[in-house]
Amino acid sequence: MTAIHPELQTAFDWIDAHRDEAIADLQRFVQQKSVSAQNIGLEECAQLVVAMMHADGLDATAYPTPGGPPCIIGHVPSRSSDKTLLAYAHYDVQPEEPVEKWSYPPYGGVVDKGRLWGRGATDNKSGVLAFTKGAKAWLQTRGDLPVNVKFITEGEEEIGSIHLGPFIEANPELVRADAMHCLDGGVDPSSMVPDIDLGLKSVLFVELVARGANADIHSLNAPLLPSPAWDLVSALNTMMDANRRILIDGWYEGLWELGDEETEQLEANAARLDLDQLKAEWGIEQFALGRDGVDALRARAYEPTCNIAGLTSGYQGPGSKTIVPNEARAKLDMRLPPLIDPAKAIEKLKRHLVEHGFGHLEVIIRGGTPEPPYKISVKEDISHAIIRAAELVFGAPPVVNGVSAEGTILKHVWMPTVLTGFAQPDCNLHAPDESIDLEHYIKGIKYAAAIMWEYGQTR
Repeated sequence: MTAIHPELQTAFDWIDAHRDEAIADLQRFVQQKSVSAQNIGLEECAQLVVAMMHADGLDATAYPTPGGPPCIIGHVPSRSSDKTLLAYAHYDVQPEEPVEKWSYPPYGGVVDKGRLWGRGATDNKSGVLAFTKGAKAWLQTRGDLPVNVKFITEGEEEIGSIHLGPFIEANPELVRADAMHCLDGGVDPSSMVPDIDLGLKSVLFVELVARGANADIHSLNAPLLPSPAWDLVSALNTMMDANRRILIDGWYEGLWELGDEETEQLEANAARLDLDQLKAEWGIEQFALGRDGVDALRARAYEPTCNIAGLTSGYQGPGSKTIVPNEARAKLDMRLPPLIDPAKAIEKLKRHLVEHGFGHLEVIIRGGTPEPPYKISVKEDISHAIIRAAELVFGAPPVVNGVSAEGTILKHVWMPTVLTGFAQPDCNLHAPDESIDLEHYIKGIKYAAAIMWEYGQTR
């Protein structure tokens, strides 16, 4: 294992000594609701982030975004480096429903069984504080950060960063940097080291709506009525075949072609990862289509997807109800790997529906046209820095992936960007009983501090 530089070790020791402070601040943070989907608590949470950053000696300003929640920007310059690192995070969280499935209050911030429980504990409030506490550790031990750091913490990531794009377009200098990284991921369940993603798929959120009569009608009239539910099912069946290939004409146009670098990463990961453990975690006997090894990892990283995330029509209560529903809805998330163009994909989807006789369906693009997908090389300075930092903190080489599932900023200010994280595999993000293991949280703060150090050393 690589020896830790004395200055970095001193920062790590400070983080360990101030563990209770970091946990108490995360409790306070989790206890503040900030649900973007329901527009609950966002203003209050933004002000809390600013207050906590100021308390930690960090610059922070809450900038209004027209029509959206505040975006917090901070800048802490370095006397020892001419490089600038942008630290992206978000303070909004998913809704807590279904509340009855929680073992702990969703916004209690309860510490129990070595974890802190609550909505946002992992996604992404521990990530926000990992950045700020990592920076504080450097200020307290060195009096200076090893690299210039800009912080951006937004409040709409969970609903597609709807208002972030126009804000960045109008204020590009606030976020311009040499590289960006995000601590909004986890560790691999078999090796327990961070996943490092050198790119992101774009996520196209689509809602398809089929409509029939002007109200639900008694089902004895079914022979005379349009059937939105069957209509929608038929439309969905034209979009993907049994082998998961998307049937929309031209959908794969521009798809990233894997080279030696990507192939080597896939083969290295397949050799060291226990994919059976992932199957066990998910409660399945095999992956879809019998995939395994390199094939499974390649599909997860580089294949486009057309996932039905929600499907509803008619009566869903107990017993039965004899109706022909007047409406059916399907919510899709379609992941677009590099270099598929999201704007062209939307037009191809609409054209497909028209050509297959479903032009009457309403197509709603949630959050507008998404950010484009991107891919960077493992040879970038930020890639090297984060890989070295992960090995220093977690004691073994990380799992380096080609692409995964924050690119709104990159639409307006391009820079090489890496997504990584530190959450334990069973963190339950987006689900009841979300939690962060406290040891992983403290390691996450050290990880952030180490990334700052390693990137500052690159020339």
